[in-house]
Amino acid sequence: MAKKKKFYVVWKGKHPGIFETWADCKAQIDGVKGAQYKSFATFEEAKKAYNGNYLDFKGKSKGKSELTPEERLKIGDPNYNSIAVDAASSGNPGKMEYRGVDTKSKKVLFHQGPFEQGTSNVGEFLALVHGLAFLKQHKSDRILYSDSRIAIGWVRKKKCGTKLNKTAKNAQLFELIARAEEWLKKNRFNTPIVKWETKAWGEIPADFGRK
Repeated sequence: MAKKKKFYVVWKGKHPGIFETWADCKAQIDGVKGAQYKSFATFEEAKKAYNGNYLDFKGKSKGKSELTPEERLKIGDPNYNSIAVDAASSGNPGKMEYRGVDTKSKKVLFHQGPFEQGTSNVGEFLALVHGLAFLKQHKSDRILYSDSRIAIGWVRKKKCGTKLNKTAKNAQLFELIARAEEWLKKNRFNTPIVKWETKAWGEIPADFGRK
């Protein structure tokens, strides 16, 4: 199946505008602190967004409309006594980073990276383990949200199932994976890890906006 074309809006970057590829968009935001950008399904949506305010479009997801009112009611609202985690990779593999935020305020609680030659799945796994350690250290009863079923499964198995090849460039990343796996084996925790319902709630609050 052909990949659907996307249009990328850059409100704050080296050269604000509308771009047709992620590579062109990335070139405008790399190294720009507080860069503002987001992807859209059509040029019309992108144009409307570019002429509007970034804050009005940040974090919104078209997936919400795919659920019926009954389905949305069944899912309910997010538990805001929680931390949401996410990861992003510029390429597969590519530069990867992850973070955890307060679900309600979106305040960043921890952020790591970018790491060379990583993947989003690895980042999601590390973010979850980092979140578990963070909550245990602070003796918090908050839950953890992730939108990655793969990473949640890896954490439950206490093993990162990545097929990523180890190289000199990502050796540090593999050290972190080993430390995360060791932490899971040595530590007990009761923190619920819950799948973030993107279709009902929009993008996870920790999202990097690179969809």
